[in-house]
Amino acid sequence: MKRVVTLVGALAALGVSACGDGESRVSATSTSPTTPTADSVLEEEIAEEGGAVESGPWRIAYIKEPAEGWFRSENGRVVWREPTRGETAHLEIIPIERDSGRIVPYAGVTLEVLDAEGQRVEKRPLSFYYAEFFHYADNFRIPRDGEYTLRATVEAPPFRRHGDEASGPALMESAQVEFQNVMIELDG
Repeated sequence: MKRVVTLVGALAALGVSACGDGESRVSATSTSPTTPTADSVLEEEIAEEGGAVESGPWRIAYIKEPAEGWFRSENGRVVWREPTRGETAHLEIIPIERDSGRIVPYAGVTLEVLDAEGQRVEKRPLSFYYAEFFHYADNFRIPRDGEYTLRATVEAPPFRRHGDEASGPALMESAQVEFQNVMIELDG
């Protein structure tokens, strides 16, 4: 009898109830607190510290933050890496499949920062990060406060694709987008 009570209690906790007609029903209500999703956190950060544009099958977003540290593997160990001297901004690019809203892994992402005169400040390939949401990023050496252009190039990822043969494979196009008049302030 104890096993039955335990099972009934466990099912009740999951929102499953037994009905008089011999059927079970699942309740759509939940008693757990609502937590922000990665999508909602991403959209909030884009709205506060970035922007987004569409290009072909892509929605490409950026976020700018002060330089920050991260964990990395070094000789088989995980170590914390602080921002190095001169790194002034952490710039993120988020390649999103426009139709599904999914962040795309394995894309080659390069970011170029141009000053107000169109001169290159820095260009580098970005690394893939695990955080509140997946993104590609790195720290940059921005010389002074001001408006900059961010030129992001997103290469089509090399992963295998399922899909409809008649429609062809998804995300086969690369994209290059620019975010102009991006105000970067070095004190955050």
